[in-house]
Amino acid sequence: MIIDRFYFGKTSKGEVVYRYTIKNNVGTEVSIITYGAAVQKIIFDSKDVLLCFDSVSDYEKQDKYMGAVVGRFANRIGSGKFTLNGTEYSLFVNNGPNSLHGGKEGFDKKVWNGHFTEKGLLLSTVSNDMEEGYPGEMKIYVLYSLDDENNFSIEYTAISDKDTIINLTNHSYFNLGGHDKGTLKDHIVFIDSDKFTENDENSLPTGKIVDVEGTPMDFRKPKNILENIDDDYYQLKLGNGYDINYVLKNNIVCAYAYDSESDIKMEVITDRPGVQLYTGNFLDGEVKGKDGTFYGKRSGICFETQGFPDAINKENFPSCILKAGEEFKSKTVYKFTKI
Repeated sequence: MIIDRFYFGKTSKGEVVYRYTIKNNVGTEVSIITYGAAVQKIIFDSKDVLLCFDSVSDYEKQDKYMGAVVGRFANRIGSGKFTLNGTEYSLFVNNGPNSLHGGKEGFDKKVWNGHFTEKGLLLSTVSNDMEEGYPGEMKIYVLYSLDDENNFSIEYTAISDKDTIINLTNHSYFNLGGHDKGTLKDHIVFIDSDKFTENDENSLPTGKIVDVEGTPMDFRKPKNILENIDDDYYQLKLGNGYDINYVLKNNIVCAYAYDSESDIKMEVITDRPGVQLYTGNFLDGEVKGKDGTFYGKRSGICFETQGFPDAINKENFPSCILKAGEEFKSKTVYKFTKI
């Protein structure tokens, strides 16, 4: 594993942003920028399979969280409110009535510190006490690594000096036919899940966990991602396509996507209890990405490994509470193969 550092640009505040490129011995490379700790490029089998941007200003202007680490709480918190240890906390509301992906300026808007280590590229940042309304000063570390079997690993570590809540994920959009291919029309998807968390009209979990059996949400047998995406099913109508949290079984491979034209397959391996399947339903064709490519509706697919959305307000969901002084740790791997 070889890591190189390059100057990528400056933010509107004058902060310097670097791009780190990790290369393995079989020709695969991954680039990460310090703005948002975002994955900016993934080259596999001579294709760039990641939707993203070429400049810092493009990252600052966009609101799609492309490639970024999102937090302190990924996904949605209802009404931007939660109660912890008897105290109610109010968050910035930025998604209808909900707080989404950390609020107004989440981790995706931070310029992280980068460090070379023997294990890979380590990025770190600090979230101050009551930043975006969350209690506790939290230190966050994200380790990116790439091995010669084309396992791209993301390892999260966090610690807070007060009880708080946490939900970290990476919001990369993949197109295994190439970032400039267009739609996901050749993508076959598998998700090893029997259930999903039902959403209301504001894309917030109701608390009900629903069986996939007999619904277009069922990916236990691999199928084309667009096969049922426009079915007359209430969860698809609410999300304008797939935008749903699947309950995982903690198997070795929880999901995969395979592009039948490029023959590139990406497996998803995680220790998190859920994964948000999102099919780029709100990419509008006006998002100008790398090489001048305009990203349209359903041109990228996200597998956001995570705790459950709004978990702090749902007693039946896995806990998202991080106790003071305790360490949060999690790992997700995206494994690339040529079929």
